[in-house]
Amino acid sequence: MLSRSKAGKCVTVDTDERRREILEIARRDGSVEVSALATKLRVAKETVRRDLHALEGHGLVRRTHGGAYPVESAGFETTLAVRTTRLVPQKSRIAAAAADLLGDAETVFIDEGFTPQLVAEALPRDRQLTVVTASLAVATALAEAEKIAVLLLGGRVRGSTMATVDHWTTRMLSDFVIDLAYVGANGISREYGLTTPDPAVSEVKAQAMRSARRRVFAGIHTKFGAVSFCRFAEVADFESIVTDAGLPSAEAQRYSLLGPQVIRV
Repeated sequence: MLSRSKAGKCVTVDTDERRREILEIARRDGSVEVSALATKLRVAKETVRRDLHALEGHGLVRRTHGGAYPVESAGFETTLAVRTTRLVPQKSRIAAAAADLLGDAETVFIDEGFTPQLVAEALPRDRQLTVVTASLAVATALAEAEKIAVLLLGGRVRGSTMATVDHWTTRMLSDFVIDLAYVGANGISREYGLTTPDPAVSEVKAQAMRSARRRVFAGIHTKFGAVSFCRFAEVADFESIVTDAGLPSAEAQRYSLLGPQVIRV
């Protein structure tokens, strides 16, 4: 793209490169503001607004008043190792708030993924609990807790997530009646519900939803608005949604109108 300076000379403006940088900043910081970006990139605010509008059109960010926040890519799965490096303080706060919703539950399902793993680590150790999980990481985190009995679901282990899937997993899970399920997802949207890329993973999550009396979604704000291949639940299926303050309050209100309590920490 070319623009003309006052001197009449044409200078190249790499719009794509600037938008990539905006997206990188948004993913690194969790959100961006128009004024700050305009200063940093040395462009007009209106240019930044156009960039954010274009990125939103591609499903990469969601606009807010004065800025935007990134939408996590739900079209592919990141490994568990990668997830442990992104937005860890926010995920830790989400996990602690989700663990506070335990109530009088005695049997708990904890999903695969880094945020559910943090939920497991935040559970109280001074009371009797039975935790059902397909996640080897969750099972390992709770294995030495004296008052917590851990039931690890059998099945094929996926190396990317270190969790079990397939019919062995879902059949075993279907035999349980679980008080509370902590469920994660690659994407959550008001229109398409909760989604994940892999059909085998989706089946496990769907069975957990069927087996549980109460259901809590715990996830970072970048997952909101993202849509993946396999839908396993609707927003209305959840008692509570726990996320961080990066999700704008107006957007949180829209989700709460579908039924669940939305907690921003």
